[in-house]
Amino acid sequence: MGKLDEVSADRLRDALSNATDAKEAKRLVIALDYKDGQPVDELSRRYGIPRSTLYSWLGRFENDSVEAAITDESRPGRPSKASEEALAGLRADAATSPSELGYDADEWTTAMFREHIEKRYGVTYSGGHVRRLLRQYA
Repeated sequence: MGKLDEVSADRLRDALSNATDAKEAKRLVIALDYKDGQPVDELSRRYGIPRSTLYSWLGRFENDSVEAAITDESRPGRPSKASEEALAGLRADAATSPSELGYDADEWTTAMFREHIEKRYGVTYSGGHVRRLLRQYA
């Protein structure tokens, strides 16, 4: 077994009872199944998770606390295409009625705001990203 020798099943169950995130709970359930003798191949099939991922998750219990082993590291994503100044403008524009900015509409549509961003800031975003911006800033 090896990977979870230093972690008690009671400690894992306690962490599971306090877990608020589904991914953390899944990692704890898998760790408990592994501790109960389930082989990684079986866990991989059962949960639809690659074996390499399971070995990585289980290996984290060797070097980290249970709390650290079950959480993901921060992944900030791709840097924004727009400058900080442009993003501040986007936030202000999204919170403003399009009619106040010279458009013949009272509410932003995704297509209209996308066109506005391209024209005013010279940045092209996908429709899905523009929808997220509108939800976030409006």
